[in-house]
Amino acid sequence: MMKNIQEKMLFLYKFSRAPKQIGSITPSSVFLAKKMLEQVEWNQVQHIAELGAGTGAITRYIDAVNLQRANVMLFEKDALLRGQLARRFPAYSCYADACKLQEALQDEGIEQLDCILSGLPFFNFPQQLRDQLMEQITTSLKPGGLLIAFQYSQQMKKQLSSLFDIEHVYYVPLNIPPAFVYVCCKRV
Repeated sequence: MMKNIQEKMLFLYKFSRAPKQIGSITPSSVFLAKKMLEQVEWNQVQHIAELGAGTGAITRYIDAVNLQRANVMLFEKDALLRGQLARRFPAYSCYADACKLQEALQDEGIEQLDCILSGLPFFNFPQQLRDQLMEQITTSLKPGGLLIAFQYSQQMKKQLSSLFDIEHVYYVPLNIPPAFVYVCCKRV
């Protein structure tokens, strides 16, 4: 309980310092994490990345569903949060910059990812940064690979649909704020 309160306070503090980078006043809910993770065919995944891992609100549920022990890479720009992720999840590799996703894959000896989970607040970013991130994501995913991203609006739908086949958009009202989960498949 105390750890949960500390996590929420840290998240709120980080949000107050950089709202466009953090995107929300509180970590993602268990409902959002479950909705995202249930979209992944874990028995077929070898390599997966989580972009914008933050305090690990979604990351903490990966072990419960990752029974085949897929390789997990975490990306978090904030140094303090990234350090905490590295300590909490020592089996996962942690990187600072999702804009260097391809570089990280080369470091890991991975050709392409099966799935990317994203909590990045894309619409808060300038278009040039969004484009750079999308280029890294599409290049890093294998054909037929999934991008599962949550957003707090549907403003990214146009850009996502120009790059992916959107298989489904789920609404998760039991999250603060309520969120949309986009399940996007890289075109073959």
